Amino acid sequence: MPLVSCLVAAGEAQIETLAEGEGPLVVILPSRGRGAEDYDELSRRIAGAGFRVLRPQPRGIGRSSGPTQGLTLHDLARDVAAVIANENAGTAVLVGHAFGNWVARMTAADHPRWVRGVAILAAAAKTYPRELAEAVTKCADTSLPDAERLKYLRYAFFAPGHDPSEWLAGFHPEVNASQRAAGLATPQEAWWGAGGAPLLDLQAEHDAFRPRETARDLRDELGERVSVAVIPDAGHALVPEQPAAVAAALLAWMRKLPA
Repeated sequence: MPLVSCLVAAGEAQIETLAEGEGPLVVILPSRGRGAEDYDELSRRIAGAGFRVLRPQPRGIGRSSGPTQGLTLHDLARDVAAVIANENAGTAVLVGHAFGNWVARMTAADHPRWVRGVAILAAAAKTYPRELAEAVTKCADTSLPDAERLKYLRYAFFAPGHDPSEWLAGFHPEVNASQRAAGLATPQEAWWGAGGAPLLDLQAEHDAFRPRETARDLRDELGERVSVAVIPDAGHALVPEQPAAVAAALLAWMRKLPA
């Protein structure tokens, strides 16, 4: 199945978008400071099941460009909406992993006309220890020794017994800092509810950002539009740890969404 890359104009930004497959639209949004390449296998699985999968590269990664200072999540959501509109193929299901789930929910809140549903992968609880956010910054700090970065990757991202070394590569420190600032500049309540979109809260069993006692918090807060599923033997990284299980859960949920 051919993979193509195109540039989409989004105001002052140009967003490189990787696209493959044919069918209803699915947009995958990556973890903080990382790019679309993390989702190669997941994208192939979803496209192979009859969907058109779009993977916008965040500003500063690949050929994506545009202002990176003074941003909010509203700016990043406009980039996503522009990618969907450019397809001229109706609404999309947004799949946001970790930080990407903030952008997905912001897009659903700001641009509901383009969103059919939102799947949030390894979404953090409403509050979590500050040291976890700091660990994500340390993971992306390529000036640190690999051994130190691996320590933070094990702590923040990967389930016990999993090898985090595959994520030593792929971090973009400047993008990480820009996205962190955009998140801090946007009130949580602006994006938390994802507008009124159907939500899949796809959790990882060993996610440090999502203690098991918070597993039903989002459904309890937002009601029956939230579906909950848990992927065993996975941490906050989730997708590289269990791509087949993640794809299966996404496909099962998406096939139940209204057209």
